[in-house]
Amino acid sequence: MKTPLLIINLFLLSWLAANCQNTVGLLLFDPSQSYDGYNLLYPHNQSTVYLLNSCGKIVHRWDDDDNFRPGNTSYIRPDGTLVKTKRDQLVTDDAIWAGGGGETVEIRDWGNNLMWSYTLNSDTERLHHDIEPMPNGNILMIVWELKTKQEAVQAGRDSMTLDTDEIWPDYILEINPMNNEVVWEWHAWDHLVQDFDSTKDNFGVVADNPGLININYDNNGVADWLHANSIDYLQERDQILLSVPFFNEVWVIDHSTTTEQAAGHVGGLAGKGGDLIFRWGNPAAYDKGTVADQKLFNNHDAHWVNDFVSPAHPHFNKIAIFNNQVGPDFSTANVIAPAWDMYDWAYGQQEVFLPADFDMIWDHPTPSALYSTGLSSVQLLPNGNTLICSGRFGYTFELTPDDEIVWEYKTPHIGPTIATQGDTLEINNNLTFRMKRFPLNYAAFDGKDFTAQGYIELEPNIGFCDQILPTTDIMEEYFLEIYPNPANTILTIEWIGGMYADVQIFDMVGRHVTSFTETGGRKYLDISQWNEGIYFIEIGGVETRKLVVKR
Repeated sequence: MKTPLLIINLFLLSWLAANCQNTVGLLLFDPSQSYDGYNLLYPHNQSTVYLLNSCGKIVHRWDDDDNFRPGNTSYIRPDGTLVKTKRDQLVTDDAIWAGGGGETVEIRDWGNNLMWSYTLNSDTERLHHDIEPMPNGNILMIVWELKTKQEAVQAGRDSMTLDTDEIWPDYILEINPMNNEVVWEWHAWDHLVQDFDSTKDNFGVVADNPGLININYDNNGVADWLHANSIDYLQERDQILLSVPFFNEVWVIDHSTTTEQAAGHVGGLAGKGGDLIFRWGNPAAYDKGTVADQKLFNNHDAHWVNDFVSPAHPHFNKIAIFNNQVGPDFSTANVIAPAWDMYDWAYGQQEVFLPADFDMIWDHPTPSALYSTGLSSVQLLPNGNTLICSGRFGYTFELTPDDEIVWEYKTPHIGPTIATQGDTLEINNNLTFRMKRFPLNYAAFDGKDFTAQGYIELEPNIGFCDQILPTTDIMEEYFLEIYPNPANTILTIEWIGGMYADVQIFDMVGRHVTSFTETGGRKYLDISQWNEGIYFIEIGGVETRKLVVKR
């Protein structure tokens, strides 16, 4: 049964939704179910990186000169430094330019002091879209490299499918910021295949070479051939994941190679050099399917699910993807579970790479309310919720496992101009490449001051969030649930979402087994190594549940 305080809280949320009518900034917040944390926001068409609390208030910011724009991402590392991308707002004289173009990568400390900078924007190369700060301190970067039409034809490209006199395949650059050394490279241009012209390079049977990239697979004819828009790194396998939207695929590359091996087809833990060791989303790209087999459509934000979630999370180390154009008027967020064999060090495949379909699909309760032809992101949160950003509308919402929206935020910008509460925003007014939520206890935040500094939007509705929060502070019950019970391998622990609590677990004779402090929601605990028997789970010192572990 719900306590009177919880009933009051739910009533207040309904009243606020009906009467406050926010149009920008925080639109909705249910602290009893939302995962509390800090939200990293780097809107397009302006130069500031914001860190917001759950009420949409600024708790930290990194400002820059007004002539800069995102290039397109930013990351907070555990040491508290910000790694950000940026470019000059004027691009008319640039030799290489397309949507997502970048230019500079910077490292700044918490006080916004510049610690390191690297720029690549020349007549033949340009940074774009995304970077990946690695655990060893190095940074992976996506780069366009210019190839002439003559080079493309010699590589086997059908010249009739090129709209320009050049093509920009992607390559990956790994930089050590300590000495500016390029420590590793991978080039798509080294891994081509074509069946168009037997007198040119890379001739072969496309379907027999799924690890190679068909230079004649092209759905737009523009110079920006691949348009890789996200990059991620999995340390335990030493692999790189790319989102390649113009192929409607995600690719995995073996990073355990040397640069020399990465240019060839032999070497590394997978034994295939720099050839693709996994690709998924569109088998037609390697002549193994038709349009009917396509699963991904202009995908964005492909990443392994491991940030801030435990290995017990049901989607841990699977791949999350935002699927932009899956329908004519709606997008989805998805998870796939590639068939990985650690003994063969290879991804499973039959006629095509596995899996056959998505492992999970999320959409908006009103499907057409989630539609973005580009940009966008998805994040699986530690409490089982999912944070989804619809980039072209600057609209981010948090969804519970029961498909209930418990937090909504609309980026308060109209181009470079800050929006006023009450403004009506249209498509592309407030482009937002991604939003990412960090736990309150993230290492980067230790000892930092998070006093609220106001809102981004002008004329904010100051009382909107303040009317919600106090009701959760005085609740006396956690509504603790554990399941399944009896349990075998994974235990789910759930309590009121907005409440931080100390959880302690003891065995039948009172010996301490494990403990943790977390905000509420849904947690996943690996109990596969626990002995059979009875255990007691205590939360906040006020509620206890009995658990049976049975094999």
